[in-house]
Amino acid sequence: MAEKVFYIEHIDPVVFFGVNNSNLAVIKNAFPKLKIVGRNNTLKVIGDDAEITRFEETLYNITAYAEKFNTLPVAMVHDLVNDKGVSLDGKTEEDFIIYGVNGKVIKARTKTQRELVAEIQKNDLVFAVGPAGSGKTYNAVAMAVRALKHKEVKRIILCRPAVEAEESLGFLPGDMREKLNPYLQPLYDALMDMIPAKKLADMFEDNTIQIAPLAYMRGRTLDNAFVILDEAQNATLNQLKMFLTRMGERAKFVVTGDVTQIDLSDKSKSGLPKTIHLFEEIDGISVVKFNQQDIIRHRLVKNIVDLFETLKTTK
Repeated sequence: MAEKVFYIEHIDPVVFFGVNNSNLAVIKNAFPKLKIVGRNNTLKVIGDDAEITRFEETLYNITAYAEKFNTLPVAMVHDLVNDKGVSLDGKTEEDFIIYGVNGKVIKARTKTQRELVAEIQKNDLVFAVGPAGSGKTYNAVAMAVRALKHKEVKRIILCRPAVEAEESLGFLPGDMREKLNPYLQPLYDALMDMIPAKKLADMFEDNTIQIAPLAYMRGRTLDNAFVILDEAQNATLNQLKMFLTRMGERAKFVVTGDVTQIDLSDKSKSGLPKTIHLFEEIDGISVVKFNQQDIIRHRLVKNIVDLFETLKTTK
C-alpha cells in the first residue's frame, strides 16, 4: 500500500474541488480502489502504486484544463476522468490522441494521420512511409505514449539506425542514450511535447522508455512494448528482418521512413522498399503512405519537397 500527496498549485481550491466537493466526488468515483482525501490545496492518495500512477496522469489533465480557464465544470471533470478528448476550448476532439505538456491537445491533423492512428489501433505491425514533416513519427510517438498511459504496454522502445546524413559526428562520449541523442532527437522532441520533463527523466531512468540502437536489437524479445523504428529507410533488408522478428507477446511495432531520404552509401541496400512490397498485402500488417499534402511544418516545406522531387525527375 503506497501513499502520495499531490499539491494543487495555481488553482483556486474552490474551483478545483467544486461546489460541495462535487468535482472531488467525481474523481473519487473514477478511482474506487484509492482512498482520496482533499484538504486545502492538497490531495492525499492511498492505494496501489499502479492506480496512483493512473490517478496522477488523470490529475495532470484536470489541472491543465483548470489552469487554462480558471474554471472546472463537473461535466468537464466527467469527460477528463473518462479520458474523453477535450480540447482547451472545452470541446470534444474527434481526432484527439493524448494531452501533452501544459494541457496541449495532441491529435491527428490530416486524413493520412487519422488513417495511421486507426491502423495502429487495429494492427500490431504498421509501416508509415512518406516525406519529412508529414507527422508519421510524431503521431507514432503519441500513440506509444497513449498505449503506455492506458496500460496497454509496459514500456516504449525507440529505435533508429545510426547512419549519418552525409556528415561525420565522430566519437561521441557518454552512455548509450547520450551517444544516440543526435540520431534520436526527433523522437525526444516529440516525447518532450507529450510528457513533463521530470516525469520523462524518471521514465528513462527506470527503463519505462528505452533507447535501442538497431544494431543492438539482436537477441532481444520485446514483450508488452510499443516499439518504434524511425528512419527505417536507412536499415538493410537483413536489419529489418532482425528487427521485425524481435516482436513478442502483446507488442506493437511501428516502422517509419522516407524512401526519398536514404543515407546509406549504397542506396540500393535500403531494405524498406523491399519489405513494404513483401508485407503490403498481408492480413494484420498495415502500410500507411503519406504524401506532400500531409506536411504540416512551415508552409515552405511542401514547396521545398516538390522542388527536390522535380529535380530528381529531370536528371
